[in-house]
Amino acid sequence: MKHLLIPLLVLLPFSNVINSSHLNNQRELIVTSESTRESIELAKYLKDNGVVKYSAYWCPNCLNQSELFGKQAYRELNVVECARDGINSQTQLCIDKKIKGFPTW
Repeated sequence: MKHLLIPLLVLLPFSNVINSSHLNNQRELIVTSESTRESIELAKYLKDNGVVKYSAYWCPNCLNQSELFGKQAYRELNVVECARDGINSQTQLCIDKKIKGFPTW
């Protein structure tokens, strides 16, 4: 799995700017890109190993990372919405975990 994670981490700083969903008055991240077989495998691996993505729907970096996974893989991830007005918000959990910025893995 490490061979899948390294290319993803290398690409994260160079990803294209993607408009965040808050610009369209949405209260959740809407991922539109297609997943690769490898990104789905990586997402399942992360979930199976207890990795959590703490995120906010209005965060452009959160959306960029989610688009790198693609919509099918994104559904496999364990994602916690931290924004108070986000859909299925778990703000108190984010406070308890001392999440200071987004995304936090």
